[in-house]
Amino acid sequence: MVNEFQNKGYWALVLGGSSGLGLATAKKLALHGMNICIIHRNSRSQEAQINEEFKIIKTTGVQFKAYNVDAFKAEKREQIISELKITLNEGAGIRTLVHSVAKGNLKPMLDDENPTLKTDDFSLTIHAMAISLYDWAKAIFQAKLFTEDARIISFTSEGNTKAWKNYAAVSAAKATLEAITRNIALEFAPYGIKANCIQAGVTDTASLRMIPGSDKMIEHTLKRNPNKRLTLPEDVANVVYLLSKDEAGWINGCVIPVDGGEHIS
Repeated sequence: MVNEFQNKGYWALVLGGSSGLGLATAKKLALHGMNICIIHRNSRSQEAQINEEFKIIKTTGVQFKAYNVDAFKAEKREQIISELKITLNEGAGIRTLVHSVAKGNLKPMLDDENPTLKTDDFSLTIHAMAISLYDWAKAIFQAKLFTEDARIISFTSEGNTKAWKNYAAVSAAKATLEAITRNIALEFAPYGIKANCIQAGVTDTASLRMIPGSDKMIEHTLKRNPNKRLTLPEDVANVVYLLSKDEAGWINGCVIPVDGGEHIS
């Protein structure tokens, strides 16, 4: 194992890092020597399982911090940023900001029996799954916590262009997330910051299982994907790692499919 990030003072801040893509990413970056800060929101009943996962990260020997807070509240964000200013030693900084937030409304637009989408549902979903990326990126930038060659990575899905029933609010959020990521890539570039989206293939996570009809989606994907398997969280984490390396410094403003060719079929 090459620990190319070790002893460089690099940190990864992962928004939504207690499960799925975010947790896999935190584990991968820690294995290569990057210090980890995870922001997550989970219930007490989930704490024991999550702490076991966090213990795995700690065994790598990197510095580790976790905050179980509402990442979308400005006062919580400001509190965490203030604490990180103290935690990060001189010369240390956030090399990689990962946005792996899954908080949205999965309701139909029309339904005679079940609740349907309202304007507030769209607003909550778009703020949590898209605008929060900008809020955190700008707060970290203004606090001067980014390294000189920093990377911002967000996770999108094929729902960015395809219509799925019950997915309208999340689909709108993904399209917004990509637009925000592109503009961060443009406007933050003079400061050495690169921003990209990873479009993950269908991945069997808790977030996927919340989508009505996810079983059929999984079944269809297993037939459609050229490799005849679903995307794994580790597949996505591997690409976050690649994008965090020095050699990826000229990749900026892209939506990168990580799906084994799923999008071409």
